[in-house]
Amino acid sequence: MAVFTPVADSDAQVLLRQYAIGELVSLRGITAGIENTNYFLNTTHGEYVLTLFEKLEFEQLPFYIELMHHLAARGVPVPEPQTLRDGGRLTRLHGKPCAIVSRLAGGYEPAPVAAHCRLAARTQAQAHLQARDFALRQANLRGIDWWRATAPAVLPFLSAEQAGLLRSELEHQAAFHAGALHASLPAGAVHCDLFRDNVLFAGTSEQPLMGGFIDFYFAGCDTWLFDVAVAVNDWCIERDSGALVPHLVASWLEAYQAQRPFTDAEREAWPTLLRAAALRFWISRLYDFHLPREAQTLKPHDPRHFERILRLRRELPAPPLP
Repeated sequence: MAVFTPVADSDAQVLLRQYAIGELVSLRGITAGIENTNYFLNTTHGEYVLTLFEKLEFEQLPFYIELMHHLAARGVPVPEPQTLRDGGRLTRLHGKPCAIVSRLAGGYEPAPVAAHCRLAARTQAQAHLQARDFALRQANLRGIDWWRATAPAVLPFLSAEQAGLLRSELEHQAAFHAGALHASLPAGAVHCDLFRDNVLFAGTSEQPLMGGFIDFYFAGCDTWLFDVAVAVNDWCIERDSGALVPHLVASWLEAYQAQRPFTDAEREAWPTLLRAAALRFWISRLYDFHLPREAQTLKPHDPRHFERILRLRRELPAPPLP
């Protein structure tokens, strides 16, 4: 959520004529994130978020927009895409696909405790279950095919030892993803990027309330357990080292299990998927760090964070699933 494409008040005023959500009150760019252009958009009817999609093509976007619409209709707390006067939920601004969604209450928690983990995990399980009958299908575009395609671009920036780690883990994941165990895992439309800054909480730090999940633009069809692994690798760690914090991991997994029990196949696959989730974000952060795009507010993440996490997940036993 950086500002790649400037949007003026006059642009927003013209855009709003396509909707029935009031007149422009204010527009403010959102500086966090690295993929799309986002603005807080306040109108006489309420508070919204305007997103201009910088990488995704118009034809790819219905999956994300309709998934949010589907989940919101089922009572899952996610941004609700606003419907245009012509009945669609996507349009264009400055030649870029764009959408307006409702702005959820609350803010993200940079230092989550067990209560935050339980709330987020419960909502994650509910989202998985409610998306079971979502009709659209799209592969996780940052899945293993993307890892393989992107690795050659980042390898020249790595030391020999780092390159060896990347090649070794890719080989391991390729074998796993091609095998029967991976094929047996429950799967569906999942968020794929459920980091702590993509979940909003209302209430207080001591008594948090779920505000909702945001930023679905990496969502895709993948195993439910990969989605859990992505979250655990961000929410349940010592921030500096990347080491898993046992009581936070237990809080997440037990709250999720209470909504959607894990299978025996998932218990067997869990250590490998924790590694897969670390590899995915190590590669993407290497790419964004070494091959950045121009943006007014772009702040690429340090890729060494997920390199450390990947090494730890390879070296230490994973806490078992309940």
